[in-house]
Amino acid sequence: MAEILRIGIAGVGTVGASVVRLLAQQDEALQARTGRKAVVSAMSARDKAKDRGFDASSIRFFDDPVALAASEDIDLFVELIGGDEGPARASVEAALKHGKSVVTANKALLARHGLALAALAEEKRVALAYEASVAGGIPIVKTLREGLAGNSIERVYGILNGTCNYILSKMETEELPFDVCLKEAQRLGYAEADPTFDIGGFDTAHKLAILASLAFGTEIDADAISVEGIERVTLADLKAADELGYRIKLLGVAQRTPHGVEQRVHPTMVRKTTSIAQVMGVTNAVTIDADAVHELTLVGPGAGGNATASAVVADIADIARGVRSRPLGLPRAALSKVKRVEMQRHEGGYYIRLAVYDKPGAFAGIATRMAERGISLESIVQRGRGGDQAGAPVPVVLITYATTEKLVREALDAIVADGYVAERPQSIRIERE
Repeated sequence: MAEILRIGIAGVGTVGASVVRLLAQQDEALQARTGRKAVVSAMSARDKAKDRGFDASSIRFFDDPVALAASEDIDLFVELIGGDEGPARASVEAALKHGKSVVTANKALLARHGLALAALAEEKRVALAYEASVAGGIPIVKTLREGLAGNSIERVYGILNGTCNYILSKMETEELPFDVCLKEAQRLGYAEADPTFDIGGFDTAHKLAILASLAFGTEIDADAISVEGIERVTLADLKAADELGYRIKLLGVAQRTPHGVEQRVHPTMVRKTTSIAQVMGVTNAVTIDADAVHELTLVGPGAGGNATASAVVADIADIARGVRSRPLGLPRAALSKVKRVEMQRHEGGYYIRLAVYDKPGAFAGIATRMAERGISLESIVQRGRGGDQAGAPVPVVLITYATTEKLVREALDAIVADGYVAERPQSIRIERE
């Protein structure tokens, strides 16, 4: 019989406990597929006595995850602690330095230190696997790194944060304001007490940085991504999108351009007839545009104990059968540098919502500021009335033809400086087929 694969797990919360249970449930099937028995022999967690829904009596407990990572009692280290520094980073580095393969679900760690960790894994000739770090149960890492090796990828984009997708879906379907839907997401455990990382787009940016590296052979660099969250999306925006035949989604987009790889995270209007527009609730979706397969969309649960555990166990199975792919597809030394690329001309145009003071010359002044930057307007719609007071702000929606993010920002800054509007303008990209 093949040697047993001894696994050490650091971080035995919802996902970690699901991993232990899933390994036990699939024990015979995994042995048949890999030719090797995988056993959780050690673990590390904050509370040793906590009931995690499985028998831990035969599992050695470590107070220190770094000590677990370096222990001779394990062959494979699974990091489920979270965070880009502290014990997560220290324990992963310790495991790799001691010649042990690592499985992690930690996108923040990979976004900040993935290059160094990949180089260390290559040096020690061990695996660094992280399928669970992006889009939960969707096998997007393996798809990009191995499944599409015969393709040249032009664009990868998708819904990468279930919290944001849940909030936007609930706002649209139940006509509830953002703050109410956020509180409900927190109550259900979809959002943290401090939701900034999710709703600000930073979680999506970390995941996008990983996908862009795999898709385009570039270094991981979350700082090269333009990021905008969903905090300013209102019911008025969602209703306007609906009337225009669109839905609003927070998308992470990485695409090849003549100037480099453009990476961006922002709310986007997507046509209702597209597959990605049908993805509601906490579900994730990733679309890949490539030369051979053309368009490929993967949809599935983006979070949750069982979904994430499924991806972790898939990585464990690969390591058990002896699969050791290069962590980032290419050797670390072959990855190209990445820089922040200015957002290119956007063929879908922009939706812009303004609260315009009802006074002579305001509309003409706004049109002039747009024209000065070569921005053509497809339509101007006054949505409702201002208040009863003379000169009160009037809600106005502009739809532009193709233009660039830079020019839109410049025009809106000028409109604000002119005093034509009562609040900061809202602008959302429109994706057209």
